[in-house]
Amino acid sequence: MIRLLLLLALIFGLASSASADDIAATGRGVVRVVTIAVVDDQVVGFGHGSGFAIAPNRIVTNAHVVDLAERYPDNVVVGIVPTEGSKSYQGKVIAYDSQRDLALIEFTGARLPPSALYTGPMTEGDPVVSLGFPGNVDLATARSAADYIRPMTPVRSEGVLSGRRVLSSVEVLLHTASIARGNSGGPLLDRCGRVIGVNSAITRGEEGDSTFGFAIADTELAGFLHDAKQPYASIGTGCTSIEDRLRQDADADAKATADAASAKRDAATQDAMTREVALEKARTEAGRARENVMALAGLLLVAGALVIGSAGLLESRGQRRQAVWALGIGGLSVLVAIVVFVLRPSGEVDVPLSALPKTRISTPDAALGKLMCTLIPERSRITISSSEGVPIDWGAKGCVNGKTQYVGANGRWDRVLVPDAEQTVSVLSFDPATRVYSNTRYLMSAAGMEAARTARGVVPNVCNMDEAALGRLAGQQAAVRAVLPPLPNEKLVYSCKSAR
Repeated sequence: MIRLLLLLALIFGLASSASADDIAATGRGVVRVVTIAVVDDQVVGFGHGSGFAIAPNRIVTNAHVVDLAERYPDNVVVGIVPTEGSKSYQGKVIAYDSQRDLALIEFTGARLPPSALYTGPMTEGDPVVSLGFPGNVDLATARSAADYIRPMTPVRSEGVLSGRRVLSSVEVLLHTASIARGNSGGPLLDRCGRVIGVNSAITRGEEGDSTFGFAIADTELAGFLHDAKQPYASIGTGCTSIEDRLRQDADADAKATADAASAKRDAATQDAMTREVALEKARTEAGRARENVMALAGLLLVAGALVIGSAGLLESRGQRRQAVWALGIGGLSVLVAIVVFVLRPSGEVDVPLSALPKTRISTPDAALGKLMCTLIPERSRITISSSEGVPIDWGAKGCVNGKTQYVGANGRWDRVLVPDAEQTVSVLSFDPATRVYSNTRYLMSAAGMEAARTARGVVPNVCNMDEAALGRLAGQQAAVRAVLPPLPNEKLVYSCKSAR
């Protein structure tokens, strides 16, 4: 019997596809947590709850979901059932907090998209979304035991945040999103898909009373992860729709482009003025040199004439030899004056370009060197990514970090990255004029990533491609763009400055 159940736990159909939105993106990291208790080769207990990836191979769930596994580790098997793929995985409880009702499970064999915690403010009435596998839905739709371990997208329910409360000395979030037994351990999200709590309990609905859900609060979850020495992604920026952010960023980008063009014109004007000043200075110096030479020729001419005149006086006094010398010296002085006058500078300016101030305007193909790019929060939308700065080394002709070739068009450079180990497609863009770097991220389903990788084909990780190779790269990028969802999940915009 046990062998049959374990065999069933390894058999799955294809996961159903999900729409490309923030909640669906988080849902790809939500799992069903299954526990099977065995005594003397007999199944004596079967339970399940929900959980979500906090790291590619680690799952957060409620402590009460895996309570038997914690108490009887040799007799209870913990199974992790992802929403995508074709395999299940055996897990191991590595951290357990009965007071907070939280547990951490580790498994191997696959990498799931991790969720991020939202650490910013939430107010009563804010919309919230619950994801998980409610047991009453399973009971209504399951046709066999295998349906409990068949990959499927988690059930989504929406509500509002009703407030913060304290339940058994633990801070909880009270909300109206519908949950049931089986939702335990699943995430409570804001509308951008960030985790704000872990669903744990519901109120009883008696005599028509409305039911409310309780979720272990983000503060308790953060404390639990800290105690477990488990790193996690946290986001503190508020939730803005991607449509609004793209529109606002397009306006900001247009303004930045216009400002860069204006600055370029101003720089060109300043350069022209600087060069004109240099030329005028050269003209003034050339004119002064011409005047000095002409004055020298005049002095030599006058001096020669005076000396020649003195030769006649010396001849009249009988000093013939002195008169001959005076006549020779005077004649030579006049001759030199004539030669100096004839060879005087023309006054025209002939300044080599190397002697003039160099232009400060860089071309789009120019290398900018090492840059540190800092996030611009008001132009960005973040759901799971880090907000830390990004260093890049921008080389000539779109070569980044000496190995990644970007494709240039209309002054901008783009590169579409399709990794093999993650379910994310990134469209990277850089504008040398504004020094704005952006990363537009699509959080993809498994099927979507497979289509993107097929469209990408094989891309050599080299720079300085010839025209044919650049054309192939541009075609591959266009093919990947064609299979992307209509809207991205994130857009991170950075301002870059020299790292020196």
